Amino acid sequence: MAKPPVARTARNVTKSLKTQVSTLGTTMGAFWITFVVNGMLGGALNQFGIVPRTVSGLRGILFGPFLHGNLQHLVANTIPFLALGWMVMLRDARHFLPVTLFSMLGAGLFAWTLGAPGSVHIGASGVIFGYLGFLLLAGVYSRSVASILLSLVTAALWGGLVLGIAPGQAGISWQAHLGGFIGGILAARAFRKAR
Repeated sequence: MAKPPVARTARNVTKSLKTQVSTLGTTMGAFWITFVVNGMLGGALNQFGIVPRTVSGLRGILFGPFLHGNLQHLVANTIPFLALGWMVMLRDARHFLPVTLFSMLGAGLFAWTLGAPGSVHIGASGVIFGYLGFLLLAGVYSRSVASILLSLVTAALWGGLVLGIAPGQAGISWQAHLGGFIGGILAARAFRKAR
């Protein structure tokens, strides 16, 4: 006997929620474990961050988001990563990984190209700004009511972060923020359709 539609829907929602919690939890676990290991090694892993205009610095596009300079840096990235990452999955869970990769690539290339010589760019904030760019523009590109509402909610709750793409405070990689934001916008354009 087939299950009624309400039961199927509840089961799908539960399964989707478990996937979201598992994905975000695993990623955050990787951030925190990397932070602890890096601390035990005296910050030796920071060499795997983005070092502008060096060949070895390109590996930071992949590794940089998992590295954080101190506990305050990690905590400051944890909440927006969880919130905005979850909102990306709410729109369409299938887009979480590609949007993350677009954001990492944009953040990494901008930091690598525009960063100060000899600087090292680490942290997940470029990815966070990618999620922000994706969520803000997804409604514009998809023109669906749900996506537009999600864009408006994102703007209301997190819109102030956009100021972080401008040069400002020393030690903050505005280059990664800007690149991630643009990567997120490109992802929104690429993934116009959501479930």
